[in-house]
This record gives sequence, C-alpha cells and structure tokens, in this order.
Amino acid sequence: MNSMDVSWRHEKILHRLRGGERVSVGSLAELVGASEMTVRRDLDVLEREGLLRRVRGAAVSMLTGEETPYAARARQRLEAKRRIGAAVAGLLDDGETVVLDGGSTTVEVARRLTDRRLTVLPLSLHSADVLRGAEQVRMVLPGGDIRPGELAFVGPLTEHAFQVMRFDTVVLGSCGLSARNGVSAHDLAEGAVKKAAVDASARVVAAIDSSKFGRTAFGRVCPVDVIDVLVTDSDAPEAEVSRIREAGVDVRLV
Repeated sequence: MNSMDVSWRHEKILHRLRGGERVSVGSLAELVGASEMTVRRDLDVLEREGLLRRVRGAAVSMLTGEETPYAARARQRLEAKRRIGAAVAGLLDDGETVVLDGGSTTVEVARRLTDRRLTVLPLSLHSADVLRGAEQVRMVLPGGDIRPGELAFVGPLTEHAFQVMRFDTVVLGSCGLSARNGVSAHDLAEGAVKKAAVDASARVVAAIDSSKFGRTAFGRVCPVDVIDVLVTDSDAPEAEVSRIREAGVDVRLV
C-alpha cells in the first residue's frame, strides 16, 4: 500500500466519523476495502494525532466545531492540492518576493519552491519547515504568536511585518470562498494577517481547493474581485466558477 492509499483511507475514515457516532472497526474496514488489522493501524495513527478516540472495537471522532484541524485537512484531497501547488509555483518568477499563506494547500506550493530563487515569507511553521533547507530561498519569518495545530503566525507582531515590507505576490489560502462573500477565515486573528498580507502585495494568487467553494467562514478577508488569479481543481462547481470569473478573476482549473 503506498502513501496515497493510506491518505485516502484516513480521509474516508475521518469523513465517516464526522457524524459523531461510534463506528465499528468492521464497518470502517468494509468502507475502505481493507482488513480490520489495517484499519486498526490506521486508527492508532489517527488517535495519536488527536483526530479520534478508540473505544472497544470501534472509534469516535474528536473533531468538533467548524474548523477541521490541520492534521485532518492535510490528508484530504491531497492529489488535488498537489496539482494546485504545482500550478501556483509555475506562476511565480525567480527573484520574486512572495508571502506564502498558512494552510494545507499552500504547503503543497512550498514543496514546489525548494529549488527556486525567491524571497519567501511563510505564514506558518508547516511551510517554513518545508523551505528551511532550500539553498536558493531567502526565508524571512514575520514573528508573532503561533496558533496551535495550524502553526500559523498571528497577532500584532505578524501584522506589523506588512507595514514595513512589500511583496510581489501573496499566495492566499482560504477556509471559505464564494463570489458573494469573498475569501473568509475561521480564526479572526488569522484573517487579519491574511488581509494585511493582501494589502502589502502587488498580486494576489489564491490557492484554494474546490471543497472550500460556496462556504463562508466567520471572518471576512477580502472580496473576490481582489484576487488576480485563482487556482483550483476541476471539481469546483461550475456556477460559482462562472460568477467568480464575472468578477474579473482569472480562474485556472487543474
């Protein structure tokens, strides 16, 4: 079984548990088409990451609230996020100064930048970890507080970085995206940092997978017409894509 198979099983298991009820190992094994022994190993991994709780012969989700934890999101729609990451990296020219937003999709962008000549300010330690060994990348960290799990930089120190620096491009992630309500974030402090990054950048490239379309999170970041280029996957709903294009956004499906 390769890593993609494992990621697919974990995503299916977590999705099945989202209802909050106890689900037996046998039911999960039937769902993913694997042996109960394999599923028990999967459950052990997911329990160590705090995503579920094991009970006798079954599992119960630990995911609560509106925001799915980073550890779970990093396993979801992985192939689509990798395609988005490659496409966004192709939009960046060597020598650019780039803000790399937090989130699991932008981490896939970071993986495509390790051999590029860029100045990058990552807004999460997840992306910073990917880039720390990249010889040609000049990495600048903004400072500030760190959100647990997300490992995103937030707070006045982070926002201050955008008062003293200017960037060619911000690669923007999102918790929600709609033509009507624009880009939004679950966490208000993180949303304020995103807005500051947008205001400090000459170009906004949004890297947002199709699962975020039509959703609106608690904190508004910016209207959709602020986005210059939106890179998403081919599962994005056609009607919403059309409305976003009508707002003047260059939408690229990968």
